[in-house]
Amino acid sequence: MGAKRPTLAFVILTWNSERVIERCVRSVFALKSFDVSAYVVDNGSSDKTVGILDALTQEYSQLHVIKRAVNEGTTVPRNLALKEISPDTDYICVLDSDTEVNDDAIQAMVKTLDDKRVGIVGPEMRNEAGVLQNSGRKIPTLTIKLSKVLPFKKAQRWGESLEFYSYPSDQKVVPVGYLMSACWMFRPEILDQVGYLDEKIFYAPEDVDFCLRCWMAGLGVVQNKNARILHSWQRLSRKKLFSKHNWEHIKGLAYLFTKHRYLWSARKIEKLVAGF
Repeated sequence: MGAKRPTLAFVILTWNSERVIERCVRSVFALKSFDVSAYVVDNGSSDKTVGILDALTQEYSQLHVIKRAVNEGTTVPRNLALKEISPDTDYICVLDSDTEVNDDAIQAMVKTLDDKRVGIVGPEMRNEAGVLQNSGRKIPTLTIKLSKVLPFKKAQRWGESLEFYSYPSDQKVVPVGYLMSACWMFRPEILDQVGYLDEKIFYAPEDVDFCLRCWMAGLGVVQNKNARILHSWQRLSRKKLFSKHNWEHIKGLAYLFTKHRYLWSARKIEKLVAGF
């Protein structure tokens, strides 16, 4: 009789995700090293997403679908799923619907969590063309955000450069200000230490806020570059300049800056990152 496999619960959010959700779910249940469950919250999709999920529940008994009537953003639905997960679960992975995971990446992140100083770990992410996404970033400031929206390519590139960390190429596990929530792994007890996602934020930057709270609770936020997954990111906030997503992002940033009492500099947190 073999050793009991660790339990791993996924939280996946969908909204008109018919193009990607089946691949995401199948990648989750293809994992061989874990006893997997998945909690998918649909945010009022109007395409074929719900039908695809209903069909997948016939194949996977540990796939649980929570259906919402309207788009409730990212924090409320994810919290609903997180509260469904047994506290006895070994690990939780928050995942975007346009990702695909694999055993090697998940095992690498679990190994990182053996270090009890680590609160959250995320992987390196690339799209189908192999383009690397900067998913482990410096804490956003007003300088960074304004530079990235200016109608000048040079200013935008400068703003994006301010988000990058420079680490030696042989350093594979690196501390970062925050991880984009397309893929987070953590132990359930972190929710007792820092709380759930802040539901006063609709869409973004809920990931920044949660990671800031981790750092302030004495828990590191790190990226493991040996863990690599596919992320066919949709960049919803960049499709239209004047959109609900952009407006919610602006409101979220204003709330973030007010809540954490910073604007032009996140030096206090970045000192914690540098000292980790």
